[in-house]
Amino acid sequence: MSVVKEMLEFNKRFVEEKQYEQFVSDKFPDKKIVILTCMDTRLTELLPQALGLKNGDAKIIKNAGAVLSHPFGSAMRSILVALYALGAEEVVVVGHYDCGMAAIEPTVVIEEMERRGIDPQTLKTLKSSGMDLEQWLHGFDSVEENVIHSVNLINNHPLLPPGTNVHGFVIDPATGRLDPIEA
Repeated sequence: MSVVKEMLEFNKRFVEEKQYEQFVSDKFPDKKIVILTCMDTRLTELLPQALGLKNGDAKIIKNAGAVLSHPFGSAMRSILVALYALGAEEVVVVGHYDCGMAAIEPTVVIEEMERRGIDPQTLKTLKSSGMDLEQWLHGFDSVEENVIHSVNLINNHPLLPPGTNVHGFVIDPATGRLDPIEA
């Protein structure tokens, strides 16, 4: 049975048994924070537990590496929406040690794209159009520097509400220990 089919069967029981009731909340974060963090599977349950968060406490935005790569990209838009429309008042950026984005090899990813069926001509077209896939896929060399970069980008954003506190941390995915990072 496929994983998706198993998930759908589980979901049906979940709804029928009203297991969702323990998660009832609204769209406004009770602790008034928005968190940008990594999509790493080790953080799915660990991060909220390590921060003492329950369902409904925070807006959590996840992407590869907790990288804020563009001041007007979707992650920053989500942060601003959380601040202006959904009741968040503070921003927290949480990177983590042993992050895959620190070790990603763009050329290996591009080779894998080709191996899995992306036409090399598509890659050539992107390159000739000015798209630098290697730069786009490159992660970072230091998780601490990445957190500082994201915190600074948020702090210096022209649309950030004045006086908004922006915090940076790195979490240990093995223990949940949180290390503050000064930007």
